[in-house]
Amino acid sequence: MTAAVLLFAETADGWTPWLETTGVILLAIGLVLGCLAAWITNLIALPGNWICVLLIALYAWLGPATGRLAIGYGPVLAGFAIALVGELFEFLAGAAGAKRAGASRKSTLYSIIGSMVGAITGAVVGVPVPVVGSVIAAILFGGIGAAAGAMYGEWSDGRSWKENWSVGHSTFWGRTFGTLGKVSAGLLIVILVLAAVLV
Repeated sequence: MTAAVLLFAETADGWTPWLETTGVILLAIGLVLGCLAAWITNLIALPGNWICVLLIALYAWLGPATGRLAIGYGPVLAGFAIALVGELFEFLAGAAGAKRAGASRKSTLYSIIGSMVGAITGAVVGVPVPVVGSVIAAILFGGIGAAAGAMYGEWSDGRSWKENWSVGHSTFWGRTFGTLGKVSAGLLIVILVLAAVLV
């Protein structure tokens, strides 16, 4: 062997233990940060909880098989169950609000669009509360956007403003409570991930 090849082999052997320990730590940190980022996307009506479950499953499959930072498939199943409960809560809250007001399909579609626009606007604008201000604003503005979208859909179908207001009011509360349930479920998943990699 040449001196360069021997030097490379020695350097690679010297890096292997470092990569095994530091790489696993970085992978665990990446999992937690990825789940936090995915959790935040719940505020703008994206499937953040399911992204968390996917990240946990990938970590359990591709991550360390043994050691302190290894996680099994138990957290994957628990995360799936929590995400499912969050989705059911969001669906039932939204459906109850829309059904109570008698919203049309077009109003429901506009409600979803308005909710996303409102949530993004709220997250950017925020409210003057440290740390959680953007989260609170995203939830509230998402509800307002959902109400505005539903009211516009009903107005474009020729319903009176009184009927529009009833649909908007119900849509606001359905969207707001649904999002709170989904975000709470996502927070439980993030706590689950932290517990899985730290305990």
